[in-house]
Amino acid sequence: MAAWVSAAAAFLLLFLLQPPGGGGLSSSASQGLRRPPAKIGVIGAGIGGTSAAYFLRQKFGRDVQIDVFEKGEVGGRLATLNVEGKYYEAGGTIIHPLNLHMKHFVKELGLSVSAIQDGLRGFYSGEELVFEESGWYIWNFLKLLWHYGLNALRMYLWEEEILDKFMRIYRYQSHDYAFSTSEALLHALGGSDFLQRLNQTMDESMQRAGFSQKFINEIVTPVMRYNYGQGASINGFVGVVALTGTDPGLWSIEGGNKRACSGLLEASKAQLTPGTVLSVEGKTRQEGRSGGAVKFYEVMYNSATGLTSDSYDIIVIATPLHPKIANIAFHNIKPSIPGFSRPYEPIVTTFIHGQINASLFGYKDPSQFTLSDVFTMENPNAFFYSLSVVSPVQNTTDPFLGSHVWKAFSAESLTKEQLTLLFASYDAVEEKKWLAYPHYSPPEKCPPVILHDHMYYLNSIECVASAMEMSAISAKNVALLAYHRWYNKVDMIDQEDLHERLKTEL
Repeated sequence: MAAWVSAAAAFLLLFLLQPPGGGGLSSSASQGLRRPPAKIGVIGAGIGGTSAAYFLRQKFGRDVQIDVFEKGEVGGRLATLNVEGKYYEAGGTIIHPLNLHMKHFVKELGLSVSAIQDGLRGFYSGEELVFEESGWYIWNFLKLLWHYGLNALRMYLWEEEILDKFMRIYRYQSHDYAFSTSEALLHALGGSDFLQRLNQTMDESMQRAGFSQKFINEIVTPVMRYNYGQGASINGFVGVVALTGTDPGLWSIEGGNKRACSGLLEASKAQLTPGTVLSVEGKTRQEGRSGGAVKFYEVMYNSATGLTSDSYDIIVIATPLHPKIANIAFHNIKPSIPGFSRPYEPIVTTFIHGQINASLFGYKDPSQFTLSDVFTMENPNAFFYSLSVVSPVQNTTDPFLGSHVWKAFSAESLTKEQLTLLFASYDAVEEKKWLAYPHYSPPEKCPPVILHDHMYYLNSIECVASAMEMSAISAKNVALLAYHRWYNKVDMIDQEDLHERLKTEL
């Protein structure tokens, strides 16, 4: 009898120690509601799609087959460009020290990081530098105080307060809570205040907080243009995310940020399927003689061997549903999926190895020009959003003597005349065109996260803000949401007052 009790206790302990979503008992017997999914399809192998595959594997266990479709290279909008034999970040570049998912990926995948060197910044009106930083901290502070009063200090405190609330997402996700809409996620973090920021411009948001129009025009707007190619008319939440792009302590992954994507793909043990997804069709099949009708999705895609199709229980779309990015048709889906009309902002990234024309910025002596970043105000004469000195993704010393590689962001390709105006001389020019970010125009209406019964849209989060960490947060949210909805665990979705509830539970 004692031996039987001991064996039963051991079995019970083994049962309880199974991790959520792991293999064995946790994904089937412990739920008891339905079979585990056999196959999950993820469309897109950027940071969103590959981190979704990683989190889906964590939740659904080792037995589910996960296929990741990608029509181009793994990495999506994380990509590098070759300039004279060295590679530079052409897409998503900076990672914030508070980006906990990206920090976890780096540690989990054994990647190395490179600190992004803080340089001196100048703010250009299109005619002159309205403000330029000094290498002397005290002098910098006094200059900011003289030009803008306490606006700069207040902005730091204002941004910090918002970030403190946003950091709650990591706690909620560590306890497996998920949200069915992007608005619900935002509301859980910062209540009506966060939703208000989503539905008003950055200009309005900062004016209501008491910031001066001069400070918004001369400092904030150039930072928005640098990070999102749009001014202070973007929504107030993505505006705060843009401000974090000038914080100290920024870093990137050595060898290129896209290495996180290939690493996550490998860690998820997902199968990469090269090809362009053309359509997703809802279907049903009869399961066994006495079983009921089972819904699934058929994915049609072009591969190297021609038109191919495969079937999946769950679909995660991790690429923008924009006709020029992923023109996917949906068939036999009821209610029908609404059209996605949100435009994406065209950005041209140009790398120039050359000597800057310091006289354009008011310097008679080029040797006195020490700025490494130039951000521009909204002005027809400001034909570029920003200019920045950049280093290659390999951790090497700069091989160029007397000149640097500069990265310019602009709405259109820089003409020869514009390049001659910006640079006293240059040796090489390489460019890459992107549909980089959504065009933000508050009030925002986010696309649905749940497109159909078990089909999810990860890029809904981009209406809130587009960034590597936002994609990773959305990937984990979608993985949790898919898991809870598959097993009907509704108590883990869209719960109110989570902040207070978790404080009570702990």
